[in-house]
Amino acid sequence: MSEISLKPGQSQRESKLLDSPAVDRYPSRLSLSPEVFNRQDPVVYGRASDGPLDSDSLDLYEENGFLHFDAVLEPSLLADAVQALECLRHDSSVRQWPQSVFEPESNQLRSIFAVHQLNDVMRQVCHHPKLVAMAQQLLGSDVYVHQSRINDKSGFGGQPFYWHSDFETWHVEDGMPAMRAVSCSIALTPNTPYNGPLMLVPGSHHRFIACVGQTPEDHYKQSLRRQDLGVPDPESLTELIGALGVMAPTGLAGSVTFFECNTVHGSNSNITPFPRSNIFVVYNSLENKLLTPFCGLAPRPNFIAEREQYLSL
Repeated sequence: MSEISLKPGQSQRESKLLDSPAVDRYPSRLSLSPEVFNRQDPVVYGRASDGPLDSDSLDLYEENGFLHFDAVLEPSLLADAVQALECLRHDSSVRQWPQSVFEPESNQLRSIFAVHQLNDVMRQVCHHPKLVAMAQQLLGSDVYVHQSRINDKSGFGGQPFYWHSDFETWHVEDGMPAMRAVSCSIALTPNTPYNGPLMLVPGSHHRFIACVGQTPEDHYKQSLRRQDLGVPDPESLTELIGALGVMAPTGLAGSVTFFECNTVHGSNSNITPFPRSNIFVVYNSLENKLLTPFCGLAPRPNFIAEREQYLSL
């Protein structure tokens, strides 16, 4: 892994965008060997006076690439969201939806995409003013929902999500030009150390790991079930995790984790009887709208990467 450094006295927050958004500043899946680049975008775009997060929280996000909160949503809304998920689990029509994803071996439900468009409860969760205010502050602009989904990691059956940077895929396969998006994970069930919680590599968002392998057409049909392409190589991961470590922000139902779009993360399989069900909503800056995918292929469906309804929240 190549050495990563900033100019003397330069912070990520103070750095400027270097090139036109149409230029591929983060080339990936083009070389026969993996490469590591410096991040070329700010991490925090807003200021403490712009929203609910104080200076210490913004500094922590810039340093680690994520923030965790024990509770944000109202208990009544959380209970409604849990009930809505339970209804989806027992709705036979869900298996016919194009935005539904199932585990490759067991065929159990793995994910449902575009949940903010499913019903009023999920819309309220994804559009919650507290979540939106924090996203707007971190991204320094109005935001829209780039992607939303439920990851329903069932007991005794939920399979792993391998280490990856979301931005690598969103850049290559969706045409997201800059690192100006943030994911928000909302726990609908307790996330414990044992049931496959989200794991993050703190500080990994300061580096971009270019992956190997040519992107095939309709790659999402396979990658959403099990991702083998667009993941860091073992050598880069070993050096990255050896230098930075791993953190798993666990918590009760209602806990919330914001993590930067380039933070390397993953999760283990769930071999406990206790499900781990989370809503993930990705807020993207309205100044970071999607371009033509940098892999040169047709765009993925809107339920994975919104490129039509750029509605400010």
